[in-house]
Amino acid sequence: MPISARHAIIACADGLAAVGAGLSVARDGAPHEPVLASAPEAEEMGELQFTLGQGPSMDAVAGRSPVLVPDLTRLDAQRRWPLFAAAAADRGVRGMFSFPVAAGAALIGVLDVYRLRAGPLAPHELANGLAFADAVLVLVLNDNDGIAATPDGMIAAIVSERRAEVHQATGMVAAQLGVSMTDALAALRAHAYAHSRRLSDLATDVLARRVRLGPGSAPPPAPPPPAPPPPAGGDLRHDGNGSPEPGQRRGEED
Repeated sequence: MPISARHAIIACADGLAAVGAGLSVARDGAPHEPVLASAPEAEEMGELQFTLGQGPSMDAVAGRSPVLVPDLTRLDAQRRWPLFAAAAADRGVRGMFSFPVAAGAALIGVLDVYRLRAGPLAPHELANGLAFADAVLVLVLNDNDGIAATPDGMIAAIVSERRAEVHQATGMVAAQLGVSMTDALAALRAHAYAHSRRLSDLATDVLARRVRLGPGSAPPPAPPPPAPPPPAGGDLRHDGNGSPEPGQRRGEED
């Protein structure tokens, strides 16, 4: 059997003592999409980032450099990815390391590595992670006959049937709501998150017309309770100013 990108992802997880690793593909201006995983845990984490629209993998795409997170329960990680960091910790994932898979200026995707224990990568593990990202790139190129393949062509070749359903469901919701594809995907993500569902499973139900997103499809939110009277002797003030998120440092650990 020829070696494939999936084999490299499995080897990466084993080599870095991880619970799993996964490959997500990305294009400029397009949703970040998980397509391969070494284990169910890695598949679930990729789906979480895709559903929530946040996470280290997406920052690796934006910055075109590795994002290394030794501990997702740290305050800086919780501020940077509040929904994802909390969900990952609930699933027992503590460390996450995202390596861009790129050929020059052409970004193909991101190799994500998930650990159950907190702690940074050792220098040789960091070097191995970068090497595995390069190996995944070579194998994806080989699967697409190499030099003639474009990023869009490579992505189209490895996107799974389930992921295609998400695109189709996004188009259906866009037509139902009369909004852009970007807004339709945001509506799908919000619905999936609110109902604790995987985005791909929701897309299947939308296509089967078991779920419809549209005006009147959900009950209006309950009105907020009346504000309590101020305490005697002065106001009760709430400081709503959050701390600025720490800037991403290229190739450095959070």
